[in-house]
Amino acid sequence: MKPSSIAIVGAAETTELGRIPGMSQIQLHADAAINTMHDAGLKPSDIDGIATAGESPVAIAHYLGITPKWTDGTQVGGCSFMLHVRHAAAAINEGLCDTVLITHGESGRSGIGRGPWNTASASLQGQFESPYCSMGPPTTFTIPVLRYLKDTDTTLEQLASVAVVQREWAGLNPRASQRDPITVDDVLGDRMIAYPFTKTMCCLVTDGGGALILTNAQRAENFPNKPVYIVGTGESSETPMISQMQDMTTSKAFRVSGQQAFTEAGITHNEVDHVMIYDAFAHLPIYGLEDLGFCGRGEAGAFISERNTAPGGRLPLNTNGGGLSFMHSGMYGMYALQESVRQMRGTAPAQVPEAQISVCHGVGGMFGASGTVIVSNQKAGQRG
Repeated sequence: MKPSSIAIVGAAETTELGRIPGMSQIQLHADAAINTMHDAGLKPSDIDGIATAGESPVAIAHYLGITPKWTDGTQVGGCSFMLHVRHAAAAINEGLCDTVLITHGESGRSGIGRGPWNTASASLQGQFESPYCSMGPPTTFTIPVLRYLKDTDTTLEQLASVAVVQREWAGLNPRASQRDPITVDDVLGDRMIAYPFTKTMCCLVTDGGGALILTNAQRAENFPNKPVYIVGTGESSETPMISQMQDMTTSKAFRVSGQQAFTEAGITHNEVDHVMIYDAFAHLPIYGLEDLGFCGRGEAGAFISERNTAPGGRLPLNTNGGGLSFMHSGMYGMYALQESVRQMRGTAPAQVPEAQISVCHGVGGMFGASGTVIVSNQKAGQRG
């Protein structure tokens, strides 16, 4: 991708977030899409590309009255929307379409119009993991984190500090689901879900959605709001079975995706002002900081507990409150992207002063896939 050749010109979440029993899942997609088209000053007839996960892009296009020239239904879990951004940028650069709408909506809490999430008995997971009584993400994610804690001497207190710091950010965000301050003792003393995860170390279960509109950067100045330029992207996958990770203390997909994005952006870690790392569970920001190269092996727990990622810290991380305290409807990647856009527009509730570069990184499944998007409010060559 040519640096800064593609821009995000529309971004918005659903009108409500949290518990929305009066809207079905496809209505959440539509609500987010309508809000985003309003943000960009566009109407459905202006859109000629569409991408989504969790619903069919065909169904979403029909529901919104869009006749696309390009569609993408890539679904690899929570980072699907990072991959959609990458694929849409490539499609626009190739001239396959001009204006792409990426939508997300999930009735994660209310379950209205939500399809089943089943593991087929003949799948790899069904054959080789389900017989050992794994009970979804809260139990499956314990496997790598226990190995990580043992191998790196990271403490439970440091793991708990992830939730504490992100709650601080959530306290600054009026739309966050959980805003009351918490302490490390509160986190460790909360109800145990699956060791070492207490309830506060696990993501929220909510309803909501969000959407983005991308187009060629040459058109970006013609839209109502400040454009956010895509300067680097990456994607990768490793295995659908967490038991088959090459190394349970690091994600190969994280490393490959992150390296692609940084290389394409042509930036160093010292140039990054803001980071979003998918946090369905408290250990994911720790893995992300290390695998993206911000911290050395085994150093991220202490880095967070020493308040480097907290308000006023040198590397603001998950400034919306993250999946632990802001929102998590099932596939969180869209909400991370929304916050990166807000930070680059200068409109975030907890705005990082003078931020010019944001790294947004996501996970799909249980370390199965990864997507990384680096955005800036400056075109290449203009960043100070």
